[in-house]
This record gives sequence, structure tokens and C-alpha cells, in this order.
Amino acid sequence: MKTPRARHSGGTVAPKLPRLRAPLVFGGLLVLLVGLLGRSLYLQRIDNAFLQEQGSSRYSREIDVPAHRGRIVDRFGEPLAISTPVKAVWAWPDQVVATPDQLRALAAALDMTPASLNQKLAQGGDFVYVKKPVAPEVADRAAALKIKGVHDENEYWRYYPGGEVMSHVIGFTGDHDVGQEGLELAQQPWLGGRAGSRRVIINRRGEIVEDVQSIRAPQEGRDLALAMDSRLQYLAFREIKAAVDANKAHAGAAVILDVKTGEILALVNWPSYNPNNRVRATRDKMRNRALIDTFEPGSTLKPFTIAAALDAGKVRPGSIIDTAPGTLTIGHATIHDAHREGALTVEQVIQKSSNVGAAKIALSLPAETMWQTLSGSGFGAAPMTGFPGEVSGRLRPAKSWRPIEQATMAYGHGISVNLVQLARAYTVFATDGELKPVSLLKVDGAIAGRPVISAATARAVRHMLEMVVLPGGTAPKAQVSGYRVAGKTGTAHKIEDHVYVDKYVSSFVGFAPASNPRLVIAVMIDEPGGGQYYGGTVAAPVFSSIMGAALRLLGVPADAPIDNVVLPPDGEDVREET
Repeated sequence: MKTPRARHSGGTVAPKLPRLRAPLVFGGLLVLLVGLLGRSLYLQRIDNAFLQEQGSSRYSREIDVPAHRGRIVDRFGEPLAISTPVKAVWAWPDQVVATPDQLRALAAALDMTPASLNQKLAQGGDFVYVKKPVAPEVADRAAALKIKGVHDENEYWRYYPGGEVMSHVIGFTGDHDVGQEGLELAQQPWLGGRAGSRRVIINRRGEIVEDVQSIRAPQEGRDLALAMDSRLQYLAFREIKAAVDANKAHAGAAVILDVKTGEILALVNWPSYNPNNRVRATRDKMRNRALIDTFEPGSTLKPFTIAAALDAGKVRPGSIIDTAPGTLTIGHATIHDAHREGALTVEQVIQKSSNVGAAKIALSLPAETMWQTLSGSGFGAAPMTGFPGEVSGRLRPAKSWRPIEQATMAYGHGISVNLVQLARAYTVFATDGELKPVSLLKVDGAIAGRPVISAATARAVRHMLEMVVLPGGTAPKAQVSGYRVAGKTGTAHKIEDHVYVDKYVSSFVGFAPASNPRLVIAVMIDEPGGGQYYGGTVAAPVFSSIMGAALRLLGVPADAPIDNVVLPPDGEDVREET
């Protein structure tokens, strides 16, 4: 018998739900609920620092308290860099509430355009400097507008009284008064101290209503005393600037060293820049050429070749060197003299600046012997002044020298130096054969040097260097009235893309008084373009001007008659070979 089929009155039958769906849904919700409860208990009972931090951030802020930066002073305490109290106007952009009129008034008070102000505030976020530094009275005018979310705080602004005269040594600071260049950068830990911090309470309008605590007290920076003499710095700067202008040169530099202490009393470069307003300061103007640029020293290196040979017993000051016919061929290369001199004594090789004579003397030495004298005189090693970026120059190992390279190195080609390095090397002849350490910082008392050559050799070369500035030498224009002077000229081709070009570096390095040397001065003129380029005509007169004024300023006793300057007859050629 068939079971009757159930009737449906035209409706649809609802499908049956799977039996496990409901328990799974409720189970998932229960797990989430338990997780939320567990997280809540964890944050409130076990690790409640997170909630406290988030809560406190709604009403408190930690604000930096700047440290006062130490001063930089010269050897007599004259300020070269000082920090002046100023204000910084800042804001919490997401909390700023102001009418258009208030914003225009704020822009006017801060000497900004409304567009630049709006651009600052449109950055959003928790913090932005609106303008810094500003004078305290300017910050007061901005605060008087009572704009929600806009505040000010105390800061310091670095001021450099010496301007462009001191800029290459001192450098400058950047944001938060942190050193960016020069000694400001090198001595940052000493000068900068350490910023402190404080916690404050703010109200719902973003205004500071209470100082809660001092988290960390600022540690003030310490003063830094330099070896520099501001008077000598201004003097040298004036003469270098005038020489670069007069010779239509690319650049110039000068260094003054104290022979007894190794202190750098002056270090100048031109072109220069004003660290108080660096809008037009290009990288070329900011280069401290005396420490970070290198050049081939030319004939200023000849005295070291002669010293090596004297110390090794290869020659004596009166030994005869045949320089005829004024050339020396080594392999496929030929060395030339400016004049055909014939037979010269070793002294005259320096006085006349004979390349052939210097090369022949160099080739009589083992390469290692010559290298030891050059290396011992500080070439190939940084002068260790502590200045950022100072270079070591180039002195290749002796084992790699070919004969032609040893010969040309005798007169300053195939080796590179910086000006401070070259000035320091001449302390070997200004003393009894000791190389003095140099310092940009003030030194108390005389400093012992490192022996390089014998005292007898140093005195012999010193006499030769005196002959250079007398008539018949290459630098009579380096003479100083009232003082005996010793020194050497240098003229060298510049190298561009590994090729010598018709551009020159003219230099002179010397010391005085020759009877008891007090100062070493090195002068370098880069690419003179006024028709003269020899060291004796371009750099030597600058040396004379700086040395004469410096000795008189320091009260150094004269060691020669006032009228001792004797120049060669007009038209006499005092060139040295390049």
C-alpha cells in the first residue's frame, strides 16, 4: 500500500542548517571574548605601562633642554665662536587652531610669508619648527597672539666674530647647535656638552600649564682655547687675499707655525665664506685648502734631498756637482735647468735651484735612504692636527721608485703634500734637525720634536736657505728688513686627469730670524694668472710681508741691520725650474 504524498500549499520548504554551524559560531565568539578579557586583565594588572604611556601622552610631553655650547677663543682669550640665547618657535600642527587673520599676523611677526607658514603647519604630525632662531622679542610678539598649539622655547645661536677670516679653521654649527664643519665638528664632544630634558603637562588646547619634572639636567659644553693669534690671522688673511687678487689667481693659502711649540698661529685661505650667513657659501669657498688640498711642492723639496745626502756622507756643502750642459737624460726622459750653470757647489744647487744638480745628488743615494729622510720629515703622513678631512699627501714606497722617479722627486715632482705638512717639514731646518708636532690647540711651553737629521746637517742646509734669498738666489723678494731670512721657492705644474698642464702652483716656505728661528711661514698661490707664476716673484713677496709684520708684532729682536734688504738689479732672472 502506498503512503499518501504530502501536500504543499504552494510554499517552499526551508533547507535544514548543518548541525555544527551554530556551535562553531558560538565557540568562536566565546574564544574572542575570552581573549579580550585576558588582554584586558594583562594590560591592567600585569603590564599596565602601555596604557599609562598612552594616557599620559594625551596630557604630557617631554621637551629637550639645550646645553650651552662652549666658546672657542684664541690664545689670548679673544672669542672666535660664542653662543647667544635665542628662541625657537614651534608647533604641534595637529593641534593648531587659528583664524586666517591670526595666521597672517603670526607670519608677519616671524617675517615669513603666509604661504611658507601654511606649508610648515600643513606637514602634520606631533612637532615642527615654525622658525628658528628668532630674537626673544620676536618670539614674544608671536606668543602674544595666543594661537593654540604654537609655542616657543629657549635655544642658542652660534655667532662668529671673525667671520670669513676664521671660517676655515672654526667651521660652523647646524641644527641644535651641533658642529658641522671645522673644529666645531672635530671638537663636538668637548664643546657641545649634553642636552637635558623636562616633562611638562599640557591642557586640551595644547598649552603648557605645568613643569612636572626635570628628567635630565643639561651638561654645559667647555671652552676651547686655540693656538691661533687673531692678530696674525687677520694679517695673513689680508696678504693672501691681496696676493690672489693681484695675481688673478684661483686661490691661495698661508700657514704660520711657532718653531718652539709647533703651534699653528695662523691658517688662512682665500676664497673664503662668512659662517654667520652661508647663503652664498659654495663648497669651493668652504675648502680648507691648507689641510685638505694637495699639490706637488716643486723645488721646496730640494733641501730634503740635500739633507739626505749630507747625512749619508755622499756630499759636503762645498762638493762640486757638474750640471753642464743644463740637462740630464734618464731613459727616454730629459731633466732641464732654467739656466746652464756648469759646475756648482752643493750650496749653489740650492741657491740657484738646479734640477740637474738635485737629481744627480738624489741618484747617488739608495732609494731607501732618500725615502727615510722624506718620510721622517712628515711627508706621506697626515700632520695629525685633528682637523676633519686632513690629508696625508702621497709618498710612494722606495721599492717602487724607478731612477727617473727618484730623480724628479729630488725637486718635488711625483710627490704631493698639503701646505701645513710642508710648513711642518721645515721645522727640521729651523731647529737642530727635529720635526716638531703641530697643533691647532694652545700648547703650554716648548715641545720636543723627533730627530730626523743631524744638527750639523740642519745648520748647513739652513745656511744654504739663507743664500736663496740673497742676490744670486731665486727669492731675493723674500727678504725682510732687520731680519735674516732662510727659505726656498717652489714652482710646479698642476696635474689634471693624470697629465701635467700649463697651470702652476707657486710657493715659498721659510723661517726667521735665521740666527734663532721663531716662525715658519708657508705660502701657496694656486694658478696665478697675471703673467708671473714663479715662486720667487709670486709667493716670496707675500712671505716677506707676512713675516716682517708678524716678527714686529711679536716683538722678536732683529738679527740684521734695518737696511739689509738687497735686491738684484732690475731684469735679473731669478726663476727656478718647474
